[in-house]
Amino acid sequence: MKVTLNVWRQRSPNDGGSFQIYEVDEVSPDMSFLELFDVLNEQLIEKGEEPVAFDHDCREGICGSCSMMINGRAHGPESGTATCQLHMRKFEDGATITVEPWRANAFPIIKDLVVDRSAFDRIVEAGGYITAPTGTASEANLILVPKEVSDAAMDAAACIGCGACVAACPNGAAQLFTAAKIQHLNLLPQGQPERWSRVIDMVDTMEEFFGSCTNHRECEAVCPKEISIDFIALMNRDYIRAQFKQRRLTGQKS
Repeated sequence: MKVTLNVWRQRSPNDGGSFQIYEVDEVSPDMSFLELFDVLNEQLIEKGEEPVAFDHDCREGICGSCSMMINGRAHGPESGTATCQLHMRKFEDGATITVEPWRANAFPIIKDLVVDRSAFDRIVEAGGYITAPTGTASEANLILVPKEVSDAAMDAAACIGCGACVAACPNGAAQLFTAAKIQHLNLLPQGQPERWSRVIDMVDTMEEFFGSCTNHRECEAVCPKEISIDFIALMNRDYIRAQFKQRRLTGQKS
C-alpha cells in the first residue's frame, strides 16, 4: 500500500501550526496506525527532519494515550477501536489521510499531535477514588454485589480516559468521561460512603474546564470502549439528589 498523510505539525503551544503532507510507501495492511507513524518518523529522521510527536504507551487499547483525529473522526473509521488498534487495511491503497490532534479548549496542544489532558486528572483527583481502612484485606465475597450492578460498574470502569468524547463533542463536554469515572464507584457498595460528595466534587471540577452536554451523542459514537450515555443520566440523577442532600445538611432552603 501507499498512503498520503496530511499531518498537523506544531512546534510548541504558542506556535501557529499547519498541515504537512508526507507520502509513505510499502505500507503493510497489517500495520497498526501507530506503526505507520513509526515508519514515517524513521523516514523523517533519516532525512534529518523532526519526527512527528504523538502520544502512545501500551498499544493495546488500554492506556488511552493514542489520541488522534483521523479524517475528522476520533480514533479513525472503525467503531469501538482506539488508534493503536486501527489497522491500515481499513484504508484504500493510495488513500489520503488527514491526522489532527484533539481539538478542544480543555486540551491545549503541546506539540504536533500531543495534547495536554491534565484536566481529566483534576476531575479524578476531585473524587475518583474511595476511602477505605488499610490492613488485612477482607474476604471478597463478604460484600454481595448483584451481577447487574457489577456488570454496569465494569462497563463504566472500561473508560480509558482517551478524551475522544471531548474531541468529538461540539461543546467540548466531558460528561461521558466524568460519568464513567463517577458511576463505576457510585454503583458499588464500596463507593456509597462518599457517593454524594464525590458526584458534587467531580461534576463541579469538570465544569471548570469543559463545556455542557446537549445530548448530541457524539461522545458515545466515538468512544473506543463504547460506553453508553446512560451513565450521564445516572450522573445527573446523583448530582441533583446530592444537591438536595447538601441543602438539608447545611440548612439551606430550596
